[in-house]
Amino acid sequence: MYGVMLLVHVLAATIWTGGHLVLAIAILPRVLRERSPARLLDFESAYERVGIPALFVQVATGLWLAHRMVPEPSRWLSFADPVATLVGVKLLLLATTVGFALDARLRLIPKLSEKNLTALAWHIVPVTIVSVLFVVVGVSFRTGWFYP
Repeated sequence: MYGVMLLVHVLAATIWTGGHLVLAIAILPRVLRERSPARLLDFESAYERVGIPALFVQVATGLWLAHRMVPEPSRWLSFADPVATLVGVKLLLLATTVGFALDARLRLIPKLSEKNLTALAWHIVPVTIVSVLFVVVGVSFRTGWFYP
């Protein structure tokens, strides 16, 4: 079961992180250059159909994997040992992602125009960086790269 959950988690991470990299590197510069909220909304509507479910799958499988590695949820934010620290960092990255996503979805996207495209870009870039950090921290569970 562990191997299946890890595979599903990694596949969902691939969708989430890959989509944000495409958005930040390929779509966003053109959107900003052309001042085209429609182009951004087109990408968002297509990507959200797979990206949001991928994020939910990542959260569900990530919680399962975290529980398997650190069975006591009270230790997940304790930063008491290397594995608990990595779990805690992933949870903090998730909270950051959720914060940016809620702000964008509730405040910026409903009123998206040429005037606030830059504000949305200031959400897209950090969420993309955070998604890459999710991958880096995830790989560190196996490699030990970032064990404190």
